[in-house]
Amino acid sequence: MDIAGLSMALAQTKVMNDFSTAMLAKSMDTTEAISESMIQMMEQSVTPNLGTNIDIRL
Repeated sequence: MDIAGLSMALAQTKVMNDFSTAMLAKSMDTTEAISESMIQMMEQSVTPNLGTNIDIRL
């Protein structure tokens, strides 16, 4: 293999690696945002007084 071909292959591999890393970072950011919104929804749906009083009269 000649040096020019090797250089091109290494440059292409670096570009693909950089692209993959950027896409992974974007995916992680999106997942974090979705997780935060899901946590907020779960916190808002909680009824804190549910189950504190039980009516046992017959």
